[in-house]
Amino acid sequence: MAGVRGGGASGEARPELDEDLGEVSDFFRAVGKQIKLLRERAGLTQKELADQIGYGEHLIGSVERGKRTPQPELLDAADRILNAGGLLAIAKDDVMRAKAKARVRHPAWFRDFAGLEAEAVELHEYSTLVFPGLLQTEAHARALYGMRQPLLTEDVIEQRVTARIGRQEILTRWPRAIFSWVIDESVLHRPLGGWEVHAGQLEHLLSVGRTRGMSLQIMPLARFDHPGMGGPFTLITPKGRTQSGYIEVQQSSRLITDPEEVRIMSARYGTLRAQAHTPPESLALIEKMLGER
Repeated sequence: MAGVRGGGASGEARPELDEDLGEVSDFFRAVGKQIKLLRERAGLTQKELADQIGYGEHLIGSVERGKRTPQPELLDAADRILNAGGLLAIAKDDVMRAKAKARVRHPAWFRDFAGLEAEAVELHEYSTLVFPGLLQTEAHARALYGMRQPLLTEDVIEQRVTARIGRQEILTRWPRAIFSWVIDESVLHRPLGGWEVHAGQLEHLLSVGRTRGMSLQIMPLARFDHPGMGGPFTLITPKGRTQSGYIEVQQSSRLITDPEEVRIMSARYGTLRAQAHTPPESLALIEKMLGER
């Protein structure tokens, strides 16, 4: 028996959770179908194959459905046991490259929201620390990823920047979705990446704010009452679906679909817009900041 992966301390196999494989899921489903076909030709059940390889039955089922990454040791063992003649083993490098690509394009914790964002007909965002991703210049995005802790490799930075800029395609679609942003004034005073990068980012905000169908507002620092102290959030309405809320912190995120929670977030956003500078006032403030440098 090839002792590839066993269970816990008790010796029983632990159930494995399905992975979020995003854009490579079709490829992994194809590999899984090959494993299933070869297993059935060999006259083995999932449990029998799992026992011979050293994996849990649930994990074999998940791999066959394309819900888990077929690890190199599993492919080697299955190739040998199922007499695949190298058909499965030869896919190892391609599988790991596909997995790496899925991981760096969008982090797993962000992927669900990115899918909804691509279908949005309405999007409203309140931002407190950085400029919204949809409004970031390439230079600003690269500066942000470059200062991440722990440090990202240059390849990962490049792929993350490409993915972030690629998301902005929704801003140019027609008919255009409804967009609005409320940005805390403190973000304007934070020259991340240096003054040259920051100036380019402010100029880009002016361009967006002057675009028909896009509303950009700055929440001033000089407010004695502030409804957004709970942190940043986004309200998003995908085509043909109801509005959802989205929040994230560090490397965690939450997609909110409960109608009452979404209603409260929507009311909070309405209050933020009412207390923020108007769009013309906000653009004037950004122009003033640029003129002072």
